[in-house]
Amino acid sequence: MAMAIVWEFLLHPTLGPLAAALRLVGLSVPGLLADASTVLPTLAAIGIWENAGYNMVLVMAALKAIPADLYDAAAVDGADRPWERFWTVTFPMLGPALVFVSIIALLRSFRVFETVAALTQGGPRRASEVVLFTIYQEGFTYFRIGYAAALTVVFVLVLVILTVVKFRLLDRSVHYG
Repeated sequence: MAMAIVWEFLLHPTLGPLAAALRLVGLSVPGLLADASTVLPTLAAIGIWENAGYNMVLVMAALKAIPADLYDAAAVDGADRPWERFWTVTFPMLGPALVFVSIIALLRSFRVFETVAALTQGGPRRASEVVLFTIYQEGFTYFRIGYAAALTVVFVLVLVILTVVKFRLLDRSVHYG
């Protein structure tokens, strides 16, 4: 919730630093959270920003775990250029980590409730009303507990199906070992 408040300040159309920087260079200040056409891309950018560090740490840890001997062996086998070493050593060795990061990123991309609740409350004109916010409203605002529970079950099933599909598709090209 605290990060959503920081983003609300950063994106404020009159007081925010983004608006000040745009005015400084002579550009118009868009209401990124107030316009139905820009609210979802803005929320997506906030989600990407919030998760980029975590994903980067996981990928960097996987990069550090690649033995240097493999690069030497690839050079002996004729992979002289960096691009060849990337495709023959680095990318295959990152496979398990990339599968994990992509599945975690997929699951975390649906975790936008607090940002929507703090910044837009589903507006403008319900343009940013996401599934988790709808479940919250149905259960705790309108007290339709059964409907909210049914939405939750469907949401969890969709997440499980997406995870299984993504794991199966990505796992085909990953070699563990």
